[in-house]
Amino acid sequence: MPVPPRTTGSSGPSGPSGPSRPKRRTALTATAAAVAVLAVGTPVAYATLGTGGSTAPKAAAAAAPALARGRAYIETRLLFGTERPGGGPAVTDRQFMAFIDEEVTPRFPDGLTVQDGRGQWRDSHGVIERERSYELTLLYPVSEARVRDARIERIRDAYERTYAQDSVVRVDERTTADF
Repeated sequence: MPVPPRTTGSSGPSGPSGPSRPKRRTALTATAAAVAVLAVGTPVAYATLGTGGSTAPKAAAAAAPALARGRAYIETRLLFGTERPGGGPAVTDRQFMAFIDEEVTPRFPDGLTVQDGRGQWRDSHGVIERERSYELTLLYPVSEARVRDARIERIRDAYERTYAQDSVVRVDERTTADF
């Protein structure tokens, strides 16, 4: 969209060009700057994540390895609900940490992160359920993905069975990590 020519004179903001001309130019300039930042940052982000098939220019793709640190990893996040179907007692902090000690730590002894959360989801009857939850983050080299996948699925199955859960959400993302 072309920017209207800027008028000068002593008429000020309430003159013939109206009060919005100088502000519009400023808003358009700020918008153009934001679009430029996003347009430049996006190809580098895709190149860094190694998603393949990037449409980034060759110069940006060539610069990406210099910007990325570390090695290729997969970050897996598991989301555990605490409410039980049928109104049974919720999973307590003590129970969840015992689960981490017994089921997760032996499979991921190098480290993990647990965060408290609050979540919501729509059940099979269309009702929005809200509950206290936990987010478990696991980080492992891409080269170990096949072995780690089986371990993660055992963790999910164990939690669902032990605490009568419908599911444990799993989110996997490729990333780089440097320790």
